[in-house]
Amino acid sequence: MASKQPNFLLISTDQQRADYLGCYGAKVLQTPFIDGLAAQGVRFENAFVASPVCMPNRASLMTGRMPSLHGLRHNGLNLRLNTVTIADVLARAGWQTSLVGKAHFQCVTNNPPLHERPATDRMKPVIPEALHADAGRYDQELVDNWQRDRDHDLSYPYYGFDKVDLAVGHGDLVEGHYGCWLAERCSDPHSLRGRTNALAGDGRPAPQSWRTAVPEELYSTRYIEEKTNQRLADYAHRSEQPFFLWASFCDPHHPFTPPGRYWDMYDPREVHLPETFYNQDRSGFPAVLQQLRASGLANLAGTSAIAVSEAELRSAIALTFGMITMIDDAVGSILARLRHLGLAENTIVVFFSDHGDLMGEHGLLFKGPLHYRALVRTPLIWADGRLPQGRVHEPYVSAIDLPASLLKAAGVAPFNGLQGIPFIDQHGQLQSVRTRVMIEDEIQASVPGHEVRGRVRTLLADQWRLTLYDGIEQGVLHDLSRDPMEIHNLWDDNGSAAVRATLTETLLRQMILHSETSPFPNYAA
Repeated sequence: MASKQPNFLLISTDQQRADYLGCYGAKVLQTPFIDGLAAQGVRFENAFVASPVCMPNRASLMTGRMPSLHGLRHNGLNLRLNTVTIADVLARAGWQTSLVGKAHFQCVTNNPPLHERPATDRMKPVIPEALHADAGRYDQELVDNWQRDRDHDLSYPYYGFDKVDLAVGHGDLVEGHYGCWLAERCSDPHSLRGRTNALAGDGRPAPQSWRTAVPEELYSTRYIEEKTNQRLADYAHRSEQPFFLWASFCDPHHPFTPPGRYWDMYDPREVHLPETFYNQDRSGFPAVLQQLRASGLANLAGTSAIAVSEAELRSAIALTFGMITMIDDAVGSILARLRHLGLAENTIVVFFSDHGDLMGEHGLLFKGPLHYRALVRTPLIWADGRLPQGRVHEPYVSAIDLPASLLKAAGVAPFNGLQGIPFIDQHGQLQSVRTRVMIEDEIQASVPGHEVRGRVRTLLADQWRLTLYDGIEQGVLHDLSRDPMEIHNLWDDNGSAAVRATLTETLLRQMILHSETSPFPNYAA
């Protein structure tokens, strides 16, 4: 007997800006299957991150809590093993839970931190932490472990997931269970991967790009497609229990290595560049990064924002489109399998990304503490048979609202400390509840042009964007209704002083609202 409780199929990408889908207005790029999902459900026009960084926002998407509370404030930390996740709550309520692809709840490298741990003056002992070290395994996603030991595995349940088919990394350099799968199908997988093994010819000027020798059928996107379809088949045979399945693709995050036909599927000359590439903010952080690139000191091999030329950008966009189309083809396969197995009618499908990419905005590529819309806005599609088809939802939505909405759809009570607000009601109908969104952002590196580490808070309210930096007097204030390209900073504009003061107070109230409420008190005193 099939379960009457809904199944959940989550499909995510890594570092994909919202407008890089046909249903969000992308030109040239072809994403018919994801567009079809949007036509069957609801497309959220104003979905924003809790943090525009991989690990913090992924943790927020799984916990419904801001980074300052779940503790994974920036990359290079680990999500505590005792953290309550949406998978954990649903598993306790009877759902089968599994993850296929990228998790990134724990550190994946042993590289030394960018932000050095200070020492005290007396005998130079290291300054201790406010919390005792957590007991448990925090080596589970380390790439070195997966490369060194093919028997390396996770301890289950892994943050609430009973089964994980892990893919760690990006481009053609992915490890984890995927690396074991690849080794079973290829006698020498290391001879296929990386820049040194790239196929000759058709070089592209995009930073961190090479034509991979990994064939399409062995690329990580295909692995995630195959394993997700296998999970669905398993669940079809155990249909008395509902399932929660997350298919988490590693692309289109750089390096740009779409395999096979996806490499040259799009002509760089035909892609559209953002308007701000030609009409840039000539002050502030973009100008600093342009100067850094001109001096030859920019790190082109990292993940932080860099300035790019038009040829580099066109190449990066074309290759990104290739990776997205490969994911779209995989989504088409997964949705077809869902229908073939008779699971589609009772399954809520959600598509999203962990954060965006500057991808040419103001002449910049990748990400950083620059809260332009391209970076902090994400795609979000919710396909649920109870909702009107093809609807566009305009009000604000935060990443922390997704777990709250999943629990509401499941009919499972929320836990104390869940900060998200469901965007659906108890009847499965959309509701508009947010008039503002707060974004937290912390990085180990310094803010461009400043000697302070990046610690940022942003408020989006009505048509305004207010951004404050720790240790930097100059903030950012944009009227998005008049300045949608975010070029004119009104922070020092006398005519905007009252708005700035009001928004600053609103941000403070949001910070209070998002402070810790868990655990409940046991006694009066």
